[in-house]
Amino acid sequence: MLRKCFKSTGLALAVVLATPCAPSQAATGVGSISVGTNVLSLCLVSGSTIAFGTYNTAAQLDQTGTITVLCTFGTSYNVGLDAGSGAGATTTVRKMTGLGGDTLHYALYRNAARSSLWGSTVGADTVAGTANGLLQSLTVYGRIPSGQAPKADLYSDTVTITLTY
Repeated sequence: MLRKCFKSTGLALAVVLATPCAPSQAATGVGSISVGTNVLSLCLVSGSTIAFGTYNTAAQLDQTGTITVLCTFGTSYNVGLDAGSGAGATTTVRKMTGLGGDTLHYALYRNAARSSLWGSTVGADTVAGTANGLLQSLTVYGRIPSGQAPKADLYSDTVTITLTY
């Protein structure tokens, strides 16, 4: 049983001082909040220009370009390249078109030996990767084969990069 503390004078004060008072207690309540988020897989992709330079029909012309991928950490992805905008082009034989309408054949590869064509079929001829949360660079290996006889002109093509994740 707790005793009340009170003010007093004289002898009653001595009795009160000898008897401990109940400590003052603060009231508390307990609750919680929920915290959460959803991290989405997000990827961005960009490509550089593959500038072959001047073509000489007697020799093949090799050059490289870069594809840059940035995805959320841990995201699996595939990078594919379409046939390009040249009329009748395929991923096996791409076609740059000159200002006069003539074409110049070339190919894009996934490896430095230029033995694995780069196409757009996931699991067959694309490049797979897993994001590390930083920019990742992929090299595109290009080749214009020798033995073609194009007219003198300025040739170009646009290849679409498809990033599947």
